[in-house]
Amino acid sequence: MKKLIVTALIVLPLAFSARAQWVVFDPTVNIEQILDEAENLAEYAEMIDNEVQQITTLGDQLSEFKNYESLFGNPSKVVLSMVAPLNADLQSIEPGVNLENLVANANGSSALTYNDSGIYATVGTSFQTPGGQTIQRPADQYKPITAIINTASNYVTVADNAAQRRATIKDEIAQTTQQLQNATTDAEVQKLHGVLTSLNGDLASTDDEVNQAASSAMVQDIQNRNDQQKQIQALTEQQNAEFEESVSNYTAKFQLLNAPTVFPTP
Repeated sequence: MKKLIVTALIVLPLAFSARAQWVVFDPTVNIEQILDEAENLAEYAEMIDNEVQQITTLGDQLSEFKNYESLFGNPSKVVLSMVAPLNADLQSIEPGVNLENLVANANGSSALTYNDSGIYATVGTSFQTPGGQTIQRPADQYKPITAIINTASNYVTVADNAAQRRATIKDEIAQTTQQLQNATTDAEVQKLHGVLTSLNGDLASTDDEVNQAASSAMVQDIQNRNDQQKQIQALTEQQNAEFEESVSNYTAKFQLLNAPTVFPTP
């Protein structure tokens, strides 16, 4: 009995001590915590799914870009061999000389000795009269002739230069057309079209240069003809005035009789 009481007295404090350490369980709070955790997990899963979709979209876009590049090409990687000579020709100085400079450099003396490599006869700077007198030709009066010679020579120079350049440009057009037929990407096609347009424009510019040189020669020839007509008209007016003056002087000096001549009778 004493042992039972002692045992009871020992167990009872232990029971009260263990009871004091128990955690109170609230089902409502636990359920709310579970629901919150589930909601957090759902949001996290949705975020992961969105990131996966974004990665998939970026992968599709990258594949599309690669497909685009394979079809259309990269313009920066398209290098055309005819671009450099085309730029050089477009930036070169035109071979022709403008009409103002051609006329300003006209020297009458050169017209007197000009024969165009033996095609024309040389006039010479002087000539001799039948009596053996040497007469020097007035070189300044031959400046209009020199202007025509200069413009004609300029036309020949420009035409020769244009003919050589036209042959080169046509060859580059043929090469570009062949490359256009063999082009595999849109970028290459677009660049070749641009080069082809520029080459055609350069080819047309050579014609314009030749036409400009021809127009200069024509304009100078028109001016010479106009000056010649001016000189003829001025000389005619001068000759008419001199003739009228001569007739007036003759009339004043040799007056006509206005009465019948009377002869003495025997």
